[in-house]
Amino acid sequence: MILFDQIIFGPIQSRRLGLSLGVNLLPVDAKICSFDCIYCECGFNTTMKENPLPQRREVQRALEAKLKEMKEAGQVPDVITFAGNGEPTLHPQFEPIIADTIALRNKYFPTAKVSVLSNSSRIHKPHIMRALRQVDNNILKLDTAIDETLRRLDRPVGRQMSVEWLIEKLKKFNGELIIQTMFLRGWYEGVRIDNSSEEEVSAWLKALKQIQPKQVMIYTIDRETPVKELEKVPLDELNRIADKVRAIGIETIVSC
Repeated sequence: MILFDQIIFGPIQSRRLGLSLGVNLLPVDAKICSFDCIYCECGFNTTMKENPLPQRREVQRALEAKLKEMKEAGQVPDVITFAGNGEPTLHPQFEPIIADTIALRNKYFPTAKVSVLSNSSRIHKPHIMRALRQVDNNILKLDTAIDETLRRLDRPVGRQMSVEWLIEKLKKFNGELIIQTMFLRGWYEGVRIDNSSEEEVSAWLKALKQIQPKQVMIYTIDRETPVKELEKVPLDELNRIADKVRAIGIETIVSC
């Protein structure tokens, strides 16, 4: 499993976003998330150890130092991406950190996009909604439109979450969002999981019609997962799913 050991990491070549400079708002020695997905490359959730969450000024200083370094080296990022060791919107200073990041982006690399990879679990909070409306790429997870699969695949922590609740909250962005979906199949705790099945894809497409995102990103497993009995969905199957999304008028990107 991978844990990012710095506030700012990369840049790395992202499958979906290009040359990406990463921002980790979680501890460098623990995986902290409001989901506990069975496929997460950071592993299952752990508890905070010695290192607390980085403070706003720490993030600002670290990001500016890295952007200065990249500027001097002539290295231009395509995106500055909030990801890291869990759910970035858990940080209590998320909204002002986003504002700081946009200001630094405008100063050093105005063509770069600011992206947030979120599991959608906190979009009901007004300050999170406000912050996500400010970024260029508001990328929100919707792995399934079936409640049982949500519980087994994404494993929300600490509250009962339903697909209906998620869809209603995602609709509030009025199309200013990107839906990201991980397709996989395999076994977990003796139960077969396959969110690429006809039933799953049909329910998911109905949800997309309601949400009307400006784009959909679909992908499959690329790195080691904490549950070993999981499999990639082949590229030709991902492309068939993507064609169904395009058929309802939504731009779709496939990564494998």
